[in-house]
Amino acid sequence: MSISVLILTLDEEVNLAGCLDSVAWCDDVVVLDSFSRDRTVEIVRARGVRLYQRAFDNYANQRNFGLRDIDYRHPWLLMLDADERVPEDLHQEMLLATHDAAKQVALFRMRRRDHLFGRWIPRSSGYPTWFGRLVRVGHAWVQRPINEEFHADGEVASLHCHLDHYPFNKGFSASDPARRRRAQKVWLNGLPMRPLVVFTGLYFIKGGVLEGRAGLTFSLLRAWYEYFIDCKADELRRRAAGLPV
Repeated sequence: MSISVLILTLDEEVNLAGCLDSVAWCDDVVVLDSFSRDRTVEIVRARGVRLYQRAFDNYANQRNFGLRDIDYRHPWLLMLDADERVPEDLHQEMLLATHDAAKQVALFRMRRRDHLFGRWIPRSSGYPTWFGRLVRVGHAWVQRPINEEFHADGEVASLHCHLDHYPFNKGFSASDPARRRRAQKVWLNGLPMRPLVVFTGLYFIKGGVLEGRAGLTFSLLRAWYEYFIDCKADELRRRAAGLPV
């Protein structure tokens, strides 16, 4: 059984070609672009894949638009970001899994391997983390505007192989693990000085200190990312309360 692919983009000229190369096996690739100002759209048109554009408001709404408002050739959809790559072993496992999936299965989740400076950094990236990305069209949706979560109206299964992730490419070029992770997020989101907690956890407790410069850099960037989320969440709260931002 074949699989369609949806790639979300915003100014992804650095990453997009590599992502498209990794899904060259797919005959139904769609790019949902947030009105990029670089060469992203040019790359899409040169590759001959379908292009949709929607102004970005949050990740959940963007992914839900892709799930509900775009028609696909195949019954299964793989949702990607442009800084992600699909290795061949994952491709083959997805084909087999979707072919053999029972009708009640609506979502497959998978793990990511985060890479920095040419190496996989499992310790400082907090590996393993699980993400629902392979969905049965019409049976899944996304919640939470930031750090979004996939939900389905059927059963959820897991894949063995990994999705490869290069989260800082642009910056440097220019007993259910999913439930545990959600619980950890809820706990972490309530902590004061959350970015410092994230850095300490990834660099010292998870062992990022053993991964050299890559581990230190990744842990610092993750802490900065969490700080940005805190700032954005505070902005949204102030707007909702009618306070100046």
